Parts: sequence; C-alpha cells; structure tokens
Amino acid sequence: MTVVWINGAFGAGKTTTARELIELIPNSTLFDPEVIGGELTHLLPAKRLAEVGDFQDLPIWRRLVVDTAAALLAELGGSLVVPMTLLRQEYRDEIFGGLAARRIPVHHLLLAPAETILRERIAGREIPPDLPDGEIRQRQWAYDHIEPYHAALASWLTADAHLVDTSALTPYATAVRIADAVGSGAVPPCDIVQTPEPTAETLAAGVLLFDEHDRVLLVDPTYKPGWEFPGGVVERGEAPARAGMREVAEETGIRLRDVPRLLVVDWERPVPPGFGGLRLLFDGGRLESGEASRVLLPGPELRAWRFATEQEAAGMLPPVRYERLRWALRARERGTALYLEAGVPVG
Repeated sequence: MTVVWINGAFGAGKTTTARELIELIPNSTLFDPEVIGGELTHLLPAKRLAEVGDFQDLPIWRRLVVDTAAALLAELGGSLVVPMTLLRQEYRDEIFGGLAARRIPVHHLLLAPAETILRERIAGREIPPDLPDGEIRQRQWAYDHIEPYHAALASWLTADAHLVDTSALTPYATAVRIADAVGSGAVPPCDIVQTPEPTAETLAAGVLLFDEHDRVLLVDPTYKPGWEFPGGVVERGEAPARAGMREVAEETGIRLRDVPRLLVVDWERPVPPGFGGLRLLFDGGRLESGEASRVLLPGPELRAWRFATEQEAAGMLPPVRYERLRWALRARERGTALYLEAGVPVG
C-alpha cells in the first residue's frame, strides 16, 4: 500500500493529472481531500469555520485526511493518488507523519508549471453560468495563493518533493512521467520517521536540558504538530531515566554522563484518538556552550531546535505540555519532584 501525493499550486492541474494517473498505476484509487473539507462545512458549527481562513487550518481536517487514506487503503489495497496542495511544512509533516505511523509510504511529487502558464490556466477557467460569483472567488483564491506557493518553493518544497515541470506537458503526459518515476524508484518514499501509533496507554520520558541562561532546549518534531522536549516512549524492560538519556542521544547527539534527576510525573488523560499515560520529565542539567553548539538533529525526525525561556515556551508548546514544563521548572528550583494529573499538581 502506498500514497502518491500530487502537490502544486492551485491551478497546476493536479486533479486532472490524478484522473489520468489512476489509469496508469494498477490497482490505484483517486482520493481528493477537498471532499473532506466540503463535508466539514456541514458538520462543524459556523462559528468554528469562521475562525479559520482555510479548512487545512482545522486539525480535524488533517486528522481525517490521514484516517480516511488509511481506511481506503485497508479496504481497497493498492495505491491512493491524492491531488492536494500542501504549502505549510508543518501540515505536510503532520499528514505524512501520520501516514508513516501507519506504515504507509508517501511518494511526494510537485507539479511546477512556469508562473505565466499557471496564471493563464487560472484565467482560463470556465465560469458556470449559474455560479459566476463562486467561480470568480475560486479564481481569486488561486491567484492569492501564488505568493505562498513561491515562499514554500524557496523554503522547503523543492527539497522535499520530486519536481515535474508541466509547462509543456499535457495532463496525460504528466501522468505518464509520474507513473514512470514512481515505478522506476526515481521517487522514493518520503524520509520521515515511522513511529507506530500506540494501542494502549504509554510511558514516556522527557529530559530538560538548559543553556547558561537557564533557557530550556525544545525540539520541533516532523511527525506531529507543536514543539516538544527531547524524549520519547519508554521501551519494554527499559528504565525511564535511561530511556530519556537514550532519546536525548538519538535526537540531539548529546550523551549525558549522569542519570538525570526526576522532576515531575504527569498523568496525561486519554483524549481520543490518543490513549494518554504517564509522562515523566527529568533534569538533564546545564549544557556547556561547546555541547550546545554540537546539537545534531536527525533529519527524518526533528526539523529544528532552540533554547527558549519559560515565557517563550508558553507560545510554542501545547497547553498541557507547557503546564508540565512550568511545574518541572518549579520542582527544579525547589530541589523536589512533583506529581501532576493533566498538568495540575496533586497533593
């Protein structure tokens, strides 16, 4: 089972190419995530929809794209051809990471016609007689997203996806080129971490590392939204503190000499689709300036790292994770350990 994701600016010809492609890739099915966006307009309250400018900004849309793709492949097998614009790297990471967690590889392709041709195609869209205003709004929407498309090209998109210049290609010729590239191995699956989704409560250990200004080290995972502490799930038969040390070495290249001291034990309540479990935070101590400069991130798993103050971390971490950090810092100041439930001290 595999996914062939066709990316590109609005008006690049993704859907037309995808329809041609499913005729060329055996046992393949077209899956257009815009269908999910359309259904959400009927399912979510108008107030919630008004809070976002694009259905891609809804976490439920990104989750449903992953769940629906996995369900379709479980039902049908073969390959899914997905024509969908993704211009925000964190959304790409969340969706592709979610698929990778289900052991579904993603071949990422980018249709990239010259901008003059792209604008000509947008301008040439036919306007149905009964929906002139709606079609005009769609055309303007496509124009408005050309600039974000170029920003994504400059920052991450061309390094991530296999580029196909469609300036002189018909949709069928483009589909043939994609089918050949995927079939020959010229477009390998995206290099993204494959962390199996938990099937029960988990025990996870994180380690707080500090610089000379007592700022805490945070990392930005590619496989889920939001910043995080170095750490991960404790493996069967593994001591939690040792698991934290292992994860720090794997994620940052820093090898701690001493077993870190426990700061907080936090019970994370299950919130579907998550199972929750115990989350432990340890004090990894202060890094020397030379150690901090040698942080080396594994490309498939972490996108970035930085030291942050407690105030900065409040805007970077999800709320429960920030509360865990806040109380861990208080425990560090007092030289004690705290027990939390959902980020709130108990006892």
